[in-house]
Amino acid sequence: MEIMELLKALLLGFVEGMTEFAPVSSTGHMIIFDDLWLKTDEFLGGPSANTFKIVIQLGSILAVVFVMWKRILSIVGLYKLEGQAQTTFNVLHVIVGIIPAGILGVLLEDFIDDHLFSIETVIVGLLVGAILMIIADKMGPKQPSVTTLDDITYTKAFKIGAIQCLSLWPGFSRSGATISGGVLLGLDHKTAADFTFIMAVPIMMGASGLSLIKNWDAISMDHLSFYVVGFISAFVFALISIKFFLQLISRIKLMPFAIYRIILAIVLAVIVFL
Repeated sequence: MEIMELLKALLLGFVEGMTEFAPVSSTGHMIIFDDLWLKTDEFLGGPSANTFKIVIQLGSILAVVFVMWKRILSIVGLYKLEGQAQTTFNVLHVIVGIIPAGILGVLLEDFIDDHLFSIETVIVGLLVGAILMIIADKMGPKQPSVTTLDDITYTKAFKIGAIQCLSLWPGFSRSGATISGGVLLGLDHKTAADFTFIMAVPIMMGASGLSLIKNWDAISMDHLSFYVVGFISAFVFALISIKFFLQLISRIKLMPFAIYRIILAIVLAVIVFL
């Protein structure tokens, strides 16, 4: 594989890793970069290119596991968090939270792959997601009632998971939907972000696995190095992004990200429609 193609994989991994956990839509950004400039479907093929965009998200998910391994092990009862006699946030909270998007994602997978991976749909997702984020910042409680993961009830986990279904639309952003939903339901921004990251692990592992199985025949071993470079790049840059974002979200909240999304949507609309 030529060096320029590997640089494209590195760039897409960078875009994925830096945007996966910020509420700006990593899938939307990859579609934008790929459709406008990189054109990976020209040498990977359409199905393989879409699968690549999903599979390199596993690199970002691995970064979550690396950063939050203690909390993740505590959820399944394999680790006791230091200084806490009891942790009430458990694997059932995660299951309840991922059920809505998991079921809807399986039912709509083909429709999403065939009809929603375009810049036009991303523009819509960016704008509507930005509106939800502004509403969350403006209408969320001034004194959140949920300030740790252990304060989250099963009912709140399910409601946040239902709101997360909006992120099945490319450009909407999984973290944007879940953090906004969490804030509206009484979570502070940091706790909502923590919950988003943990829910992302099984959701993205499942989505990537299904996409790999479905499009396995379309993936050529000649493209293996492209996948590997994208995966490693996404992992490294996601590590940087997670640490930075968790420190940032409590201070600036969602409004700056919403403004960025609106500006990006306007720029894209000018590029595409004028």
